[in-house]
Amino acid sequence: MERDTRDYASYHESEEYEKRRAQRRRKRRQQVMIARICVFGGGLLILLVIILLVVSLVSKQGTKPASGEPSGHNILQKETYLVIEEKPDIDVQLLTPNEYSRPGIATETITNIVVHYTANPGTTAQQNRSFFEGLKDTHATSVSSHFVVGLEGEIIQCIPTVERAYASNQRNFDTVSIECCHMDETGKFNDSTYNSVVELCAWLCCKFNLQASDVIRHYDVTGKSCPKYFVDNPSEWDKFIQDVDDYITEHAVKKSKEDHDSYYGIGEEAVTPIAQQPTDGVGD
Repeated sequence: MERDTRDYASYHESEEYEKRRAQRRRKRRQQVMIARICVFGGGLLILLVIILLVVSLVSKQGTKPASGEPSGHNILQKETYLVIEEKPDIDVQLLTPNEYSRPGIATETITNIVVHYTANPGTTAQQNRSFFEGLKDTHATSVSSHFVVGLEGEIIQCIPTVERAYASNQRNFDTVSIECCHMDETGKFNDSTYNSVVELCAWLCCKFNLQASDVIRHYDVTGKSCPKYFVDNPSEWDKFIQDVDDYITEHAVKKSKEDHDSYYGIGEEAVTPIAQQPTDGVGD
């Protein structure tokens, strides 16, 4: 028994005992430190959440529209609508509703403007419009376009943009088409035609809230060499798109959605559909 007492006293005076004791003290200090950090961190997190909630409530109160006014999201949307107030000189000569060139079927949301060429060198806008009109009697084919731009820059509208034209094959349902006259087999537009097409494309882009890059060639839909000059010369097409973009930048102004729709909706009345057959795949 005396030996056990001596051994116990000897152990508590040993270096091993002191090491273990120091380890226990360090461990307790670490545990206390971790507990303090958790409490302090948790408090900070709760405080941060409270601050964020207060800031969010204050922000909502500050941006809350007056009664009858649109929300902040709609205000942002309204500011993105562009209008080119100088409307192109468009001669509206709507085709007689018929199943061969003006079927009277509504378009869906317009996503692209499609540029074509007539492939009839030297013909005028009026002649091409008359050809579309005559199809109601000849039944020769099914083809048309919303607009035809002539050799002197004249623009004839054949079909309201709320109706489908027989122009862009499988994309008739969500595109507006422009046929362009040209003098020779190259399909190159003269300056008058070119400038009117740029102006019309820019105006239509703003009408449908599109960008210049949303103007495409018939070639981009079907692979057909149309408009020929721009298919044969891709760099010239890039220049054309840049010219459309520059025209929008120079002439467009921001408007509310209501003002935008009111301005662009003029003269775009629809007709009662006279033909319900699918129009996808039909075009020149």
